[in-house]
Amino acid sequence: MYAIIETGGKQYKVREGDVIRIEKLNANDGDKVNFDKVLAIVNGDDTKFGTPSIEGAKVEATVQKQGKGKKIIIFKYKPKKNYRRKQGHRQPFTEVKIEKITG
Repeated sequence: MYAIIETGGKQYKVREGDVIRIEKLNANDGDKVNFDKVLAIVNGDDTKFGTPSIEGAKVEATVQKQGKGKKIIIFKYKPKKNYRRKQGHRQPFTEVKIEKITG
C-alpha cells in the first residue's frame, strides 16, 4: 500500500514506515503531522484517485528532525569583465517518518 501526497509544492510517493525529507515545516522534533492533500492511494488492486485530492484521506507522520541540506555553490562569472560572484546556499528540510495511511 502506498499513497501520493503533496506538500511544499512537491509530490511524494510514501509507504508506511518510510522516512522522507520534505520542505521545512513549522514543527518540533517528535510532533505529529497530518497531510490532508492525498492525491492517490493504491492498495493492491484497489486504487483511488482524487480530483485533485481524496476527501477524508490523510497520511499521519512524525517529525524526526529539522536540518539543512548539503551546500550548493552559486558562481556567476562574466569573461573579460572582472565580474565574479560566489554564493552558497543550504536548503532547510524536515525529516518525517510515515506512520499511517488512511482513506
